[in-house]
Amino acid sequence: MLLADVVATSRAVAATRSRLAKRAAIAELLAATPPDALEVVVTYLAGELRQRRTGLGWASMRDLPDPAAEPSLDVVDVDAAFETMAAMSGPGSAGARTDAAAALFGAATADEQAYLRGLVSGDVRQGALDSVVADAVAEAAGLPAADVRRAVMLRGALAPVASAALSGGAEAVAGFRLEAGRAVRPMLASSAPDVAAALEKIGAGSPTSVDTKLDGIRIQVHRVGDDVRVYTRSLDDITERVGSIVEAVRGLSADTLVLDGEAVVIEQDGRPAPFQDIASLGATRVRPEAPDLSSDDVRVLSPVFFDVLHVDGEDLIDRPLSERLEVLDRLAPGLTVPRLRTADGAEATTFFDDVVDRGYEGVVVKALDAPYEAGRRGAAWVKVKPRHTLDLVVLAVEWGSGRRKGWLSNIHLGARDPDGGGFVMLGKTFKGMTDEILAWQTERFTELATDGTDDWVVTVRPEQVVEIAFDGVQRSPRYPGGVALRFARVLRYRDDKPAAEADTIDAVRALL
Repeated sequence: MLLADVVATSRAVAATRSRLAKRAAIAELLAATPPDALEVVVTYLAGELRQRRTGLGWASMRDLPDPAAEPSLDVVDVDAAFETMAAMSGPGSAGARTDAAAALFGAATADEQAYLRGLVSGDVRQGALDSVVADAVAEAAGLPAADVRRAVMLRGALAPVASAALSGGAEAVAGFRLEAGRAVRPMLASSAPDVAAALEKIGAGSPTSVDTKLDGIRIQVHRVGDDVRVYTRSLDDITERVGSIVEAVRGLSADTLVLDGEAVVIEQDGRPAPFQDIASLGATRVRPEAPDLSSDDVRVLSPVFFDVLHVDGEDLIDRPLSERLEVLDRLAPGLTVPRLRTADGAEATTFFDDVVDRGYEGVVVKALDAPYEAGRRGAAWVKVKPRHTLDLVVLAVEWGSGRRKGWLSNIHLGARDPDGGGFVMLGKTFKGMTDEILAWQTERFTELATDGTDDWVVTVRPEQVVEIAFDGVQRSPRYPGGVALRFARVLRYRDDKPAAEADTIDAVRALL
């Protein structure tokens, strides 16, 4: 199958906001895809490469060769080219990879070059995550979407399920089972602005578990005998880096199990360490129990679990959360997340306030009667976090791609420097922008552009204030202020506020 066919479908998907239309376009292409190309096509349509790392970056794609006049690239050959680049290592590999990339991109048309660049950078903006592609697989195979989604959950990957569905039908899809030792996609939480809204989303008056939300590394731990594997939320195997967690799980009574939780570090003052500190900690020491806060030796990565999916041959994912928690409490006493069981909104809000005061991210409100719906972001788990806002200044803006093509989209955010004057960049975002905002800011920043609008990044006069919501602040060597915002999103533009009254870099650093 030609890469041009995939690109054409991706463009059609990006051009519509209808989920049904996106699904239909993808299903039509999948039905016409040869079996040997199916896993590649499915992965590309989900906006990813099959290779987790290729060694290519923006620098290697900055000066691409002239595009080909006509499409000729086959998707299987493209996948093989990326596989070859990913395998390159040792002296001379950087130059060889650059040459290989030039050869590949030189054989691509202009549209194909743009699409391949998006795949490499993870920036294919077509408005179709793999959940849409999974539903399209179901449509193309004539199967219930729920069956395909469940198989993807249990297999931990979409492409092999798509291949099974389109070649083997219902029987092949039903063959996917939870298997200790093989990561499954984690269950995800939707969001609510406050505890009351979260309880309403789950069902007013329903008994819930209000879990402390930990700002750690999401982990899924599998044990089969003495073999323990630890996976991240993205299903990367980090076992070799988390020896303390491996030993903690080996100390549990079950021989075979699958646990869901977080890797955290509790500081000596009882507060959780920032996410960045946890991510960079080389934890190899053993701490099979909760940290002893009276000890000086507290910077140890420790597991805290909030769910259990399998124990000694019994799958628990279809059991209600209330039963899973009973099993978890028996299995891992002292290693479970602090939580409150209640149906009372006032109690839940008090618990939330206390959790935030102690330095945690917030809470996750969970329906006690819900099964474990891996890979889904539904209403059974709802996260609530305090919302931070800052008034920042737009320093530059990037032209959009995909559905945002033709609009000035991604804005560069700056905080005011009260000492040196000017502004300090904190990062950039396009989250929270409606079509109306995109249209407005395209006109506004065209007026503020300092050097025209021909370049991909358009520098603007630092005059426009924007109110930004974010989840936290983290250290970042990438930006000149040494800090960056986590999950920044646009709330509104502030025409009522001059740039001279924007928040300062000192105010941002104080939130670190």
